[in-house]
Amino acid sequence: MEVKKLSISWQFLIVLVLILQILSALDFDPYRVLGVSRTASQADIKKAYKKLAREWHPDKNRDPGAEDKFIQISKAYEILSNEEKRSNYDHYGDAGENQGYQKQQQQQQREYRFRHFHENFYFDESFFHFPFNSERRDSIDEKYLLHFSHYVNEVVPDSFKKPYLIKITSDWCFSCIHIEPVWKEVVQELEGLGVGIGVVHAGYERRLAHHLGAHSTPSILGIINGKISFFHNAVVRENLRQFVESLLPGNLVEKVTNKNYVKFLSGWQQENKPHVLLFDQMPVVPLLYKLTAFAYKDYLSFGYVCVSLRGAEEMTRQFNVNVYAPTMLVFKEHVNKPADAIQARGMKKQVIDDFITQNKYLLAARLTSQKLFHELCPVKRSHRQRKYCVVLLTPEATRLSKPFEAFLSFALANTQDTVRFVHVYSNRQREFADTLLPDSDTFQGKSAVSILERRNTAGRVVYKTLEEPWAGSENDKFTLLGYLDQLRRDPALLSSEAVLPDLTDELAPIFLLRWLYSASDYISDGWDSVFHSNWREMMPLLSLLFSALFILFGTVMVQAFSDSNDERESSPPDKEETQEKAGKTEPSFARENSSKFPKKGFVEVTELTDVTYTSNLVRLRPGHMNVVLILSNSTKTSLLQKFALEVYTFTGSSCLHFSFLSLDKHREWLEYLLEFAQDAAPIPNQYDKHFMERDYTGYVLALNGHKKYFCLFKPQKTVEEEEAMGACGGLDSPLHLGDSRGKSSCGLGSRPIKGKLSKLSLWMERLLEGSLQRFYIPSWPELD
Repeated sequence: MEVKKLSISWQFLIVLVLILQILSALDFDPYRVLGVSRTASQADIKKAYKKLAREWHPDKNRDPGAEDKFIQISKAYEILSNEEKRSNYDHYGDAGENQGYQKQQQQQQREYRFRHFHENFYFDESFFHFPFNSERRDSIDEKYLLHFSHYVNEVVPDSFKKPYLIKITSDWCFSCIHIEPVWKEVVQELEGLGVGIGVVHAGYERRLAHHLGAHSTPSILGIINGKISFFHNAVVRENLRQFVESLLPGNLVEKVTNKNYVKFLSGWQQENKPHVLLFDQMPVVPLLYKLTAFAYKDYLSFGYVCVSLRGAEEMTRQFNVNVYAPTMLVFKEHVNKPADAIQARGMKKQVIDDFITQNKYLLAARLTSQKLFHELCPVKRSHRQRKYCVVLLTPEATRLSKPFEAFLSFALANTQDTVRFVHVYSNRQREFADTLLPDSDTFQGKSAVSILERRNTAGRVVYKTLEEPWAGSENDKFTLLGYLDQLRRDPALLSSEAVLPDLTDELAPIFLLRWLYSASDYISDGWDSVFHSNWREMMPLLSLLFSALFILFGTVMVQAFSDSNDERESSPPDKEETQEKAGKTEPSFARENSSKFPKKGFVEVTELTDVTYTSNLVRLRPGHMNVVLILSNSTKTSLLQKFALEVYTFTGSSCLHFSFLSLDKHREWLEYLLEFAQDAAPIPNQYDKHFMERDYTGYVLALNGHKKYFCLFKPQKTVEEEEAMGACGGLDSPLHLGDSRGKSSCGLGSRPIKGKLSKLSLWMERLLEGSLQRFYIPSWPELD
């Protein structure tokens, strides 16, 4: 009886919790979440979002509900910042496209979840022995469920062709329910672009979740080239899209303009690949094109032309490109004329894949590896599936020779699907060429043509070599054409038989580079396994290692101090007096800091401009920071000298970079950043006449480009500066606290200006300790 009452009370509690969850989901109002009216402009919505995002960011707000509140704020801003979604919400109460159908589906889904939650309620299967009904799982997640064997045998090998986005979920995970709408939307978008999707249930695939290094739910991670990267930002559509794009290598697609398109297209001979150009009006490369380039990186080289910017007129005119619709051109051996083209306003992945598959190889590709030989000249599988290869054996030349150009024109005119044309550099693949050429001096230093058919994968072939060297004359073409026509009627024409040796991989890196690449991969895998995948199991080993290092370091330090004390005691008194006298003549600064100076005799400080902005900040390597000094043209010399003196002792760290930013050029960028710093500067009044005169010279920002946060150093007034500014009068208002105008009329000399950075070295020590306050931002603004 008591068990029955307990069961009824638990069911009632579950029903109450679910009703509250459903009511809260139905009551979601993006206007109320952001605190704006329905007639608010985009500027007001953006301002409200920034304010709430800073207030409720999980890294700043320790409230238990901060994460859920931040997710609601992000979702509300995503709806209201998009005019189409905002209009749909205003008219239908929903941001989707098919409102009526979607609301019906959502209602059915809520009822289904309620039944699923109620019927499968349990604490632990080992205690209550309540079976989990796997047939009632979410159908969308069930489609992408992964098992350990499936992950190892299919997902990991396939990740070398496309990135994977994987969600780790579990039962009793209410945060998983919160991110589910965003996850479904992102899955529908990215899967259509070619991204692999996977879902791992941590309760049933504990081995796989443990292998991936996911120790909490929900977790989202990406896999590319077999390597795992975790997603750490707010679960918003744009953040997930940027995360997938960040997984891809940065050199997949080359930006092509009128200046470099000839060089780009002429690389087919060295790379032995066709080259693809996409013409579009978007200033950035589309994600679909990047994913296509990653999938076919071993077969083609990809370039992108932005027709909306200057520098593409010559190409669009020469290749007759319609600039109003995306156009894709494939170039093979002929640089001045595309081999194939496709144009469509809405290019789909399937259309692009079909187009690329038909143009994966050159007309007469060079055999550079055994793998390429297997693909171009496959083994005969049946009598009806005969494949013949016409091979040109020619010496290597820097420019196209006449025999090769004639062979290329013959291959271009070929219409038979059973014949493939290839060529081989006889000096690079000497054993391969010697096997096909007869033992005579007739072909010494000349080109030859052989027709062959592969019989098995062990290298057995039947072939026929033309009796005379290939000079590319019309007579040679007629002879080759006659052999091909006769071969179509009588396969016995290939009377010679041989076993070909494996081809040498010409494009493989040298042994030293291969060793470095392998060592880098091993180190990267070990680092990931220690700090991401299996760090819990590695903790005892790491503890033992650090303990041994600590003991060793302590022993060395004790020994060093004892040796120095012995030397000091054994030194004669007159020598000590001499050292003391010499020490008094040295400057105190050099005596105190000489032991800290790095080996460099200078400080490398670069200017942060729009040219260096991406490399020095946006694409800065993880773990690296850029320390930026804010200065003006009038204070540049004095502040740089003081800045170099203060940071000189910290230049020994390879993770620190030093730059300066001109306040006269980039004031808007700085003020935008300072909005995210709490109490970084007083809020300006639009009626204040000194609003545009605020002096930020002497401010120092430590920027972490990878994690998107910064630390702020604000200069403190010196006594001299306060006296100099007091002479100007009228600077006692709250607006001027912490600000020095830097006006020439106030009579501020170089010493007060240098005094702004007097405490910078102490701030730098706190920066390296990690004890400074961090101010996070959604993304780095553009530097105009």
